[in-house]
Formats: sequence, structure tokens, C-alpha cells
Amino acid sequence: MHQTLYGLLGHPLGHSFSAQYFAAKFQREHINAEYLNFDFAEASLVRQLFTDHPNLRGINVTIPHKQAVMPLLDKLSDDARAIGAVNVIKAMRTNGKLWLCGYNSDFVGFLQSLQPLLQSHHQSALVLGTGGASRAVAYALKQLGIETHFVSRSRGAYNNILYNELTPHTLAAHLLIVNTTPLGMFPNTDNCPPIPYECLTPQHLLYDLVYNPEQTLFMKKGLEAGSTVKNGLEMLHLQAEEAWRIWNEP
Repeated sequence: MHQTLYGLLGHPLGHSFSAQYFAAKFQREHINAEYLNFDFAEASLVRQLFTDHPNLRGINVTIPHKQAVMPLLDKLSDDARAIGAVNVIKAMRTNGKLWLCGYNSDFVGFLQSLQPLLQSHHQSALVLGTGGASRAVAYALKQLGIETHFVSRSRGAYNNILYNELTPHTLAAHLLIVNTTPLGMFPNTDNCPPIPYECLTPQHLLYDLVYNPEQTLFMKKGLEAGSTVKNGLEMLHLQAEEAWRIWNEP
């Protein structure tokens, strides 16, 4: 019996959170499985990957393949279809046929990590950035009944606000601010999204999807204003556990 395989599809992978996380999990929980990095530039190789590794039960999907894999799968969860991105693929093999199903666990990780911090005045949110991660965040906020407005450098399909249009009134009306951009991520730790930080208050909640460094400049500026802050590390742990649940549910 071959060892059960899981893995991560993306390019370039470099330092992978997922591989480290699952290696530690398998050792800690005495699970006889292996987690491999599949660094492929082409998402089109996803089906071949499962054909070449008959003991591959599921993979995580990261940049730049979260959208490109979607048309290559046999089925999508309602959440993945609504978000427009897949970060978990589960393989099912019946009668020699391979079925690949796509899911999104990012929104689950974000929602579960955000929920304990929410207070009654967190009714509206600014989501900084309009990349793939912002879709999962907006979907989770919608589940929570929180009104969402996107902020970015240029006008796009999201009917978004521009950074230079943010006013004291805008920040007063949006007491939850979520950074989905890589601004402030190691090694560029002296960067942060260009918002009017002087307008922050103790009622604001700042959530940064970045987790390296542990405390970004965005978060530090929030703390200086007395705001509540949170980084993206717990979200990563929770989405990884959700992926594990998906792969192993009957």
C-alpha cells in the first residue's frame, strides 16, 4: 500500500507554508502521509499530476493557478464558483475514472478567524486590494452580513474606491479594514497600504492577510490609534484544517 499523498500546486513555490504545516501535522498526529510541493508553471498539468500519482488524494492550489484550474475540474463547490477561485482540489477515483472537485477554504479560514473579533459596530468594511484573495474575503463578509467596498489604485470592475478618495468620513463609516494586498510583506516591511491612518479610532478593526512579519506596519499604525489588529496566520491554519477536512470526508 503506497503512502497517501497530498501537495501544493503553484509557481514559484519557494518557501511554502503548506508543506511545513502538513509535515508538522502528520508527525504530531501520527498520520502516515506525505505532502509534496508541485512547482508547475502551467495549471493545465493538474489532471496529469493526479494520473502520475495514483495515491495523490488532494492538493492545495496557490498563485497563480487558483482561477486557471477551474475549467479543468469536473465539479466545483458552490462557494468556489461564487468566489471565482479554487484553493483546494479533492480527487475521487471510481471504476478507474478520475474525478476532480474544486473547493475554496480561504473564505472559511478568514471567516472563522475574524468572527470572534467582530462587534456590533462592525457593519461595513473596506477591503484593500482587488486580487484573488479579496474575492474570498468579500464572500466571507457577505456571509456575515457586512457591507463591503473595495479600495485599489485604479478603477476596476468592482466599482471600487481609489486610495486617494478615502476621506475621514469614509473611514468613520467603515470600522473594519481588511488588507488583502502584499504591501508590508517581508522583506518590504516598511510598506503599508496608503490609507489615512490618522483617521483610525479604537473602534476600528484592522485585519491583515499578511503574516510575515507577525506585525506589519499596517497593524502597527492601527495599534497606535488604539484599534484592534489581527494578522493572517490563524486564517492560514484554519484554511489548512478545512482543506484536510474536505480531503478526508466521505
